[in-house]
Amino acid sequence: MKNHHLRRIDGNEGTFEENNSLLARLSAIDLELMAPHLQKISLLKGQVLFEPGEDVEHCYFPAKGCMLSLVIHPPEGKSIEVANIGFEGALGGVVSAGYKPAFARAVVQIAGDGRRISLDRLDALKGRSPAIRDLFTRYADALLAQVLQSVACNALHSLEERCCRWLLMARESMGGSDVAVTHELLAEMLGVQRTYVTAIVRGLQSRGIIKLQRGLIRIEEPAGLRGLACGCYDDVQRHFSCVLPPIRDLRGGLSP
Repeated sequence: MKNHHLRRIDGNEGTFEENNSLLARLSAIDLELMAPHLQKISLLKGQVLFEPGEDVEHCYFPAKGCMLSLVIHPPEGKSIEVANIGFEGALGGVVSAGYKPAFARAVVQIAGDGRRISLDRLDALKGRSPAIRDLFTRYADALLAQVLQSVACNALHSLEERCCRWLLMARESMGGSDVAVTHELLAEMLGVQRTYVTAIVRGLQSRGIIKLQRGLIRIEEPAGLRGLACGCYDDVQRHFSCVLPPIRDLRGGLSP
């Protein structure tokens, strides 16, 4: 690959923290181990990274503005999202070693740039660096918390609460207030009919909380959205903060 700086990827594209905050949690030494094996890729909307039962071959790190999803497709009903992953995390073989059959479909919901590393190489790096192994173990715990909270949320909370939670999580994952999502996609992620989602987002727009544009939902009042969402979003965010180590800044210190 081309040269990689310890805190920058491919020259002036930004810091590791700006591109993927999971990578930004690594020390300079561990970044130096990983950087030569991180392949820059473009992730296209609707691209399927792996299907249930397939062997997972790569770990993907979305950059800011990109979002991936783990989606379950039960044979008797609609599909539903169980986790979304943005620039805060990674997707694919986060913990396991050896044969890694997928249980859910991994799909690109919002296109953008990213990095990927082969799982053979990642497993080898985990063996060389206890800190890399520990980081991915911690992140796996955080991702599991999101999945478990999603299960509880889908069973217990209203559609409006779930919709607001999803938009907050998408905003956090993308690192901005513009969420490139259609009513149809949002309905698919929530496992409901599009007409229900359309009614909810129009109601949110009438209250000035969001602004609807073609293929885009702009979050105008995050506090208002948070007030309508269930507590699942805050619960997951607190767990992420407790489990994952602080992000190191460009000077080698810790971010506040």
